[in-house]
Amino acid sequence: MTKVYVGMSGGVDSSLTAALLVQQGYEVVGVYMKNWTQDAPGMQCPWAEDLADAKRVAVHLNIPFKVFDFQTEYKQLVVDYMIREYQAGRTPNPDIMCNQEVKFGLFLQAALADGADLIATGHYARSDGSKLLRAANEDKDQTYFLYRVDGSAVAKTIFPIGNYKTKDEVRAKAAEFGLSTASKHDSQGICFIGTVSIRDFLKQYVKTEPGDIVERESGRVLGRHDGALFYTFGQRHGLNVGGGLPYYVVGKDMAKNEVYVSRNLNSQGFWLDEIVVGQLHWINQPPIEGKTYQIRTRHRAPLIDATVSFVQPNQNKVDGEPAVSPDSLVLHLSTPERAVAPGQSVVIYDGDEVLGGGIVV
Repeated sequence: MTKVYVGMSGGVDSSLTAALLVQQGYEVVGVYMKNWTQDAPGMQCPWAEDLADAKRVAVHLNIPFKVFDFQTEYKQLVVDYMIREYQAGRTPNPDIMCNQEVKFGLFLQAALADGADLIATGHYARSDGSKLLRAANEDKDQTYFLYRVDGSAVAKTIFPIGNYKTKDEVRAKAAEFGLSTASKHDSQGICFIGTVSIRDFLKQYVKTEPGDIVERESGRVLGRHDGALFYTFGQRHGLNVGGGLPYYVVGKDMAKNEVYVSRNLNSQGFWLDEIVVGQLHWINQPPIEGKTYQIRTRHRAPLIDATVSFVQPNQNKVDGEPAVSPDSLVLHLSTPERAVAPGQSVVIYDGDEVLGGGIVV
């Protein structure tokens, strides 16, 4: 019998994942990943409640239950990464790093070492061998967060809820199984800070200095900010720089600690028809230059047609050095995209298949 370790977060999606696999005849072991237990300002971390909910479902399904403690690695690989990126003036996505490093890295390795044949998660995604495919539920599809997973990990993973077309269907099916999490609310916000603002979370870890908010066109100082790292390209709210037409963040200089704003939605760089991305990751094979693909610049953003051209290796390399593989590419968009921020991920799709992607430079 195939043994499957299910990552159980205490939510309805992973609970139903476990129940479906039991029904399908797998030998199922429930695993709670203990990644983060620290409270955030104004919010108690719900890990203990989530653990209890996951354990309750495991008891109901009569399956073994384990806890894998990844707190040290999670802090280093996910939280510290996010803090470094914000300090550098970029806009990271820690959920993507969590999937790459923890759920489909540490968890997969630990599960296989513990005797699992496969793992399963409650992600809204599908797979075909080592290919990662978009979920049937386009609104809930989570493949944007999974593009840095390796094909070898996809081949070892089952996504049982990827074919459900609505969340209501998922909850109804969970209720049929008598799962206590059937009506539990979905978690919100970044994986480890919940509904707390990123600003309040970062203030615990970084020291910031106030600086000027500057109008891009005139150079006029319009107001003050409490830390340039808190402001994201395209941001409109929270600027407090006067009435009339709204201002948008169109840039920042971390060295000068200045945030640049404009009322002009056609301001330089605000709309892009070309995006340069680096830190490339391909699940199986890279895209083909010149072929039309679809891309997403953020979760739930509409798919946009784009072609790819790889940045050529440095031609001025010293004799004797090995040829450098291209590590960045240019995406040529069919429709200009608004407010694409450095540090943000862009994911490339070929129809339903997720090829991979990279991080905006």
